[in-house]
Amino acid sequence: MTATASSESAKVEDFIACGAADAIPRFYGDALVEAARRDPRIVCLCADLRGSTETDLFARELPDRFVDAGIAEANMIGMAAGMARCGDIPFVHSFCVFVTRRCYDQVAVQVAYPALPVKIVGFLPGLTTMLGVSHQAIDDIALMRALPNMTIIEPSGSEQLGAAVEAALTVDGPVYLRMKRPDTAIPGLLPRSLTPGKGEILRLGRDGVIIACGVMVAAAMEASRRLAANGIDAGVVNMPTIKPLDETLVVESARRTGLIVVAENHSIIGGLGSAIAETLLEAGVSTGFARVGIQDRFAEGGSTPYLHAKFGLTADAIVEAYERAAGRRKAMLASSSAA
Repeated sequence: MTATASSESAKVEDFIACGAADAIPRFYGDALVEAARRDPRIVCLCADLRGSTETDLFARELPDRFVDAGIAEANMIGMAAGMARCGDIPFVHSFCVFVTRRCYDQVAVQVAYPALPVKIVGFLPGLTTMLGVSHQAIDDIALMRALPNMTIIEPSGSEQLGAAVEAALTVDGPVYLRMKRPDTAIPGLLPRSLTPGKGEILRLGRDGVIIACGVMVAAAMEASRRLAANGIDAGVVNMPTIKPLDETLVVESARRTGLIVVAENHSIIGGLGSAIAETLLEAGVSTGFARVGIQDRFAEGGSTPYLHAKFGLTADAIVEAYERAAGRRKAMLASSSAA
């Protein structure tokens, strides 16, 4: 690694961490250390982003089981694959875009193809960073969905970060964990469970269902409240496992209400919305349907609230999508009646 590359990495990490490590709880890092204390097979690898991926906790507590691979994500994946073949359970860490797109061939051939128990942990999902297009992972779910044997988990927020570690360990094979660190301290947080392959009904609606993952779950809950103020009973489902998808819950929700809106912090192409659309079509379910996500375009640098407002990842955008889906549903019913 050159001195310049190391210096630039340090600047990026300091920019992300903002010196607030002590003020902001690090649920993921604590959960990984706790799991590793119970299971000596767990090892931790990092691509020169200890503070930003909370792996500095592991390095301090269990230094003999920690490896900093430097800014060499492809090599890190190869190292993890070798460790897994020797009986370890490696957790590898970087930003989402670097641990998927940058080393995709290594992930595919060295981890997914042999179905090794490597847990690939990415931070900064979607539009959650000021660092611009190079750091914004808007296609990572689509990439990882296409890999056989790969499980994809995206917890709804801090309340599921610890459970995500435990969930990954229950999967006998590779897992992609798509993580968003908390921005502020969270008093009174109540942890929630996470079961691979299962969605979570947060609000049971009569008129339609909003299915969301990651940071969009909170926006979906707010959209549901706004719709309720207008007399519309919209349910909310948190879908923390994108692959394998809880197809039973998706189909049941569509058949029961006739209206599905999907919200994700990812491109609308190839992500959760695509997975749900494929499921509904193959099940022969006719429903009003709309997707909220990044509309097949690159974004730009900016704060998360600014980016979400500009690129349509807000409660307002979900409400508008719900109304479009309801309009399509009404037109479908009218057409069916006329026939």
